[in-house]
Amino acid sequence: MHTATTQSNSPPDSSVSTVQHSLARQVMSSREIAELTGKRHPDVKRDIQNMARDLKEDVSSFAHIYLDGMKRSQTEYLLDREHTDCLLTGYSAPLRMAVVRRWRELEEQAAPRIPANYAEALQLAADQARENSRLLGVIELQAPKVAAIKRLAAAEGAICITDAAKQLGMPPHKLFDWMEQNRWIFRRGGSKRWIATQPRIQSGYLKHKVTALKPDIETGIERAAMQPLVTPKGLTRLAEIFQSEKV
Repeated sequence: MHTATTQSNSPPDSSVSTVQHSLARQVMSSREIAELTGKRHPDVKRDIQNMARDLKEDVSSFAHIYLDGMKRSQTEYLLDREHTDCLLTGYSAPLRMAVVRRWRELEEQAAPRIPANYAEALQLAADQARENSRLLGVIELQAPKVAAIKRLAAAEGAICITDAAKQLGMPPHKLFDWMEQNRWIFRRGGSKRWIATQPRIQSGYLKHKVTALKPDIETGIERAAMQPLVTPKGLTRLAEIFQSEKV
């Protein structure tokens, strides 16, 4: 049993969430369904895909990434009780019964625990306080990424460094200084124009906007100016860095 808001690398029979059950919707993974029914996991996934197609639902909404025994990313599907029941209508009675019994066990485990006495009530309150503290820690840990996503949502495509500074809520000169010190941009000798460093271009953080200039008056050679632009990926990375470092 999982909850719809968690990810797990553990085997399907040990994935019981510790998040408050009153706030989380219970789901069953396609891996656990495969184990209970004796079917191959790829076959169960195929059945779920066919079911979603018949229901005209997006099967990706059930998708969940987990790591297999070799630490490789794999896809499973997490189904709520309603979709699990729907899937089982195509299975034999013994297979349906195995999953139904498992659901009953998990629902009993998830039922709110009522303290039998004052001591148990105190223990339950202490356990809840520890869980709340843990969840707050998770929220604080994810804060930089959340803030980065919000800033990224306000930007469309690659933008100049000055506009990137506005999106990041900092003075442009401070961002230019930081990017120069951390080898995101540089100037060639004697030039006033900034140039993106090749590693940052290769990483997808920066790109160049090339603008054609008038040909040189003396030589007639065509000229071009390059302006470094911050990509959405680069803006996300900068937001994460500055949020975590409080620059």
